[in-house]
Amino acid sequence: MNTTGRLFRLTTFGESHGEAVGGVIDGCPAGLSIDMEAVEHDVQRRRPGQSTYTSPRNEKDSVRFLSGLFQGVTTGAPIAFIIENRDVHSEDYDHLSRVFRPGHADYTYFCKYGFRDPRGGGRSSARETAVRVVGGAVAKQLLAPLGIDCRAYTSQIGCVQLPKDLSARYSREMVEASPVRCPDPSISAQMEAEIAAAQSACDSVGGIINCHIGGVPAGWGEPIYDKLHAALGAAMLSINAAKGVEIGEGFALASMRGSEANDQMTTDDADNITFCSNHAGGISGGISTGQDIHLRIAFKPTPTIGQEQQTINENGEVVLLAAKGRHDPCVVPRAVPVVEAMAWLTLADAFLASRTDRIE
Repeated sequence: MNTTGRLFRLTTFGESHGEAVGGVIDGCPAGLSIDMEAVEHDVQRRRPGQSTYTSPRNEKDSVRFLSGLFQGVTTGAPIAFIIENRDVHSEDYDHLSRVFRPGHADYTYFCKYGFRDPRGGGRSSARETAVRVVGGAVAKQLLAPLGIDCRAYTSQIGCVQLPKDLSARYSREMVEASPVRCPDPSISAQMEAEIAAAQSACDSVGGIINCHIGGVPAGWGEPIYDKLHAALGAAMLSINAAKGVEIGEGFALASMRGSEANDQMTTDDADNITFCSNHAGGISGGISTGQDIHLRIAFKPTPTIGQEQQTINENGEVVLLAAKGRHDPCVVPRAVPVVEAMAWLTLADAFLASRTDRIE
């Protein structure tokens, strides 16, 4: 599957060291004026080479739209775009052409297809996520008139973490001021030291990203097999290195009593229905409650590391591998805009579906 979404659909193509990566957005309504600078801004937040804690690959990541727009406005036709790959060092992967990296998709892709592109991981590379950020930027502009806000930030790297607080609110400026996108300066410094320690040991480290979504009205999401939290979970788990997703209090709910876990209901001074808590994370029965939606996404350490590890080559022989090349010691900082993009894409799909649910 190279397509996400049912009504608002993004299909991606391209490999890490091919000529380009790109995508096609289908289902975007006509008449939407696209702010190109805003799209470029989001893409630049994900690109490599931002700091000493990311891959030094030097890509400009300029987006070129090919169709679906006239004078900057969507026409209703498919929106095609590409991002050219400029700074490829394919020779860095010659030593990996016949060896399966532990923890990487090398082995499973080979099992599935009987063939693989070893250059930068080919299709399994996180390079593909640049395309998702473009799609998410367009989806965000579609939803902007509704007042929806989506913000993600780094809440944990290795053993260094922010206190878990689903009510915490951080500005975009606070998040972007940190090289690791942690909004707390003192904890950010500890996270930077954690990544630096892994780097110096030719190792890598994982972490957690929190995502808060506000302004989603009650009633979005499809019951039973396409629940909103299931769609968001699938979107997040489709991101490279993502290994777990929590909605609201998540696993902590398993240790609560129903009297603690239930979000009791009341009304405010204007007789609007409200909730006394938000343990469910803004989704109940697979449908949005109108409260803020809270997600936590766990990312494993980058599998390609410089330490010598035991693995297997394509001939089934046990070999030792110390990988070389340009790799993020921690994927989390650059994954923050990707998490936001996947949330925007999922919400755009849910928004369009909500307009077909009943006759007004």
